[in-house]
Amino acid sequence: MISKRNEGIFGNARVVLKDRVIERGWVAVAHGTIAEVGEGDAPERGEDMGGDILMPGLIELHTDHLEAHYVPRPKVFWDPVAAVVSYDGQLATSGITTVLDSLRVWREEGAEDVDGQAGILAEAISSARDAKLLRAEHFLHLRCEIPMPSVVEEAKELVGRPDVRLMSLMDHTPGQRQFRDEGKLRDYYRGKSGGLTDAELDVMFERRFVYQKTYGETNMRAIVELAQSYGIPLASHDDTTEENVTDAIRDRVSVAEFPTTMEAARGLHQAGIAVLMGAPNVVRGGSHSGNIAAVDLAREGLLDIMSSDYIPSSLLMAAMQLPKHVPAIDLAAAVRTVTKTAAEAVGLADRGEIVAGKRADLIRVHLAQDLPVVRSVWREGHRVA
Repeated sequence: MISKRNEGIFGNARVVLKDRVIERGWVAVAHGTIAEVGEGDAPERGEDMGGDILMPGLIELHTDHLEAHYVPRPKVFWDPVAAVVSYDGQLATSGITTVLDSLRVWREEGAEDVDGQAGILAEAISSARDAKLLRAEHFLHLRCEIPMPSVVEEAKELVGRPDVRLMSLMDHTPGQRQFRDEGKLRDYYRGKSGGLTDAELDVMFERRFVYQKTYGETNMRAIVELAQSYGIPLASHDDTTEENVTDAIRDRVSVAEFPTTMEAARGLHQAGIAVLMGAPNVVRGGSHSGNIAAVDLAREGLLDIMSSDYIPSSLLMAAMQLPKHVPAIDLAAAVRTVTKTAAEAVGLADRGEIVAGKRADLIRVHLAQDLPVVRSVWREGHRVA
């Protein structure tokens, strides 16, 4: 599946650097790393990119798309390793060379078929990695639903793994954060779980109110301390109010995922916390939950990182579309939100830009009527797609 070639020259390309675009340039790769970058004709014959864009491989910090492969229909569980391989293939052909697989670290009766499956999926990812079946490089992102009674114990079972790179602090109690409009949350679960009735949702929501009141504060402190003791970066989730921002600063959060208001995003950004928004939000023109649009944050200089969330191909699409929505953001700056800035947020300083010495994680992108199409993908100089 993976080419053994990990050196050569890629010429006749639009090369996207961290701060500018070489309109006609070349990149030399040796021993899996970028050896040299230049403008004009390549010094020797290599692979002709045909004028296509050559950019760093995309870095994905938050995607729960694996769940759609593992549970393709309600109560239908696929072979977990096969699900990982299928999911990985979709990531690679979308241009993603590094991914933090977002696993749900909680159990809730009647809510989600994939709840409580984090350990199974983590082991499936490891098995696929050990068997050299994966095209992208996979790490873990532990999504911790703070009010859930078992979340701390479940997090402890996974946090010591060497591939854990991020832990997020989530609270989906109705009436706050992402779902201030309880009706939106009801719509979400009616579709997500095969059609829960209002009576069933009434029971679920009441249980969540009790969980938050009983466990929320204690679990929050325990999860923050656990992450900090293992040196794992923390992400806040759906910050909405000034109080949420204050809490994120107190907990030394590195990434703020999907803030729902301009005020929260501004406070987080000013505090040096990287603001992450969904690429589907950019492509669709707004939030499916009715919250702040990612493009509005970009116009205010408050968008640092994008994530594909639930549609892998959206990551590249959003990066290509962002300069059209916000003329002050050029292509190089847009690409940074899905490469260099994302990598740095989780301590992956060896990748995310085309510069000598960094990993040769590269993608060739052809624009067909403004639609970006991934033609080739290299990870450490090996062609993987």
